[in-house]
Amino acid sequence: MEANKILSADVLDIIFEGRNKEYGAYELRKTYRKRLVTSIIVMALVCLLLFVAGILANTKKKAKTEIIVQDVSLEDIKKQEEKKPEPPPPPPPKQEPPKVEITKFTPPKIVKDEEVKEPPPEQEKLEDTKIGTINQEGIKDPNIVAPPVEEKGTGVVEAPKPTEDYDKEFKTVQIQAKFPGGDGEWRKYLERNLNRDLPVENGAPPGNYTVVVSFLVDKDGHISEVKAENNPGYGTSDEAVRVIKKGPNWTPAVQNGRNVIYRQKQSITFQVAEE
Repeated sequence: MEANKILSADVLDIIFEGRNKEYGAYELRKTYRKRLVTSIIVMALVCLLLFVAGILANTKKKAKTEIIVQDVSLEDIKKQEEKKPEPPPPPPPKQEPPKVEITKFTPPKIVKDEEVKEPPPEQEKLEDTKIGTINQEGIKDPNIVAPPVEEKGTGVVEAPKPTEDYDKEFKTVQIQAKFPGGDGEWRKYLERNLNRDLPVENGAPPGNYTVVVSFLVDKDGHISEVKAENNPGYGTSDEAVRVIKKGPNWTPAVQNGRNVIYRQKQSITFQVAEE
């Protein structure tokens, strides 16, 4: 290289003076700065894209879902008020039996005529009247029978007790059906198995979504006829029915010491709120 060109020449040109520049090392070092700047710019763009994607993802996942299990044991059922027994109807007015003509019977006795105080009745009169110990005016009807004497008793007459049908579906019982372990275990079972993020995944806006599910607990504790009484949407009713259907057997309800079929109700609330 000429002496007047050394000061203005590039360092690489000085190092590779008289060497094979086509080998590759020269070209790599020559474009090193350009490649470094390009890689920095690409890396900055990738980081920027990741940052923007993270912000968008956070905005979409602002909603947070909570599950509230209400009425763990049973939806409160008010006991039916006992009906007061109606007062018995007043007794009918006592009717006096019609008076029947009675002729006093005088026993025969042989005495003198002047000693007779009460002559006996004539024989014709006795044919259409009744004979008694007194004289009484009334109707001449021999077919009338005097009413029987009413005997006043002191005993209490109990009405026959209706027989209970223990094969029907009961809505109120003396002992309600229970989940194994009690109300606390029932709440834990629902909270563990329900998909709390389902409403958000289906696009539910913030709010409360309450599902009321009813199901039968038979005499052996088996669950059947699981159905949602309402449907707030976003898959909540189907999810509540699914979880209750796959649950274990319950302890059956008891009425008068017997296991009976009982209709159980449960409220489950999916609560969607913004963070």
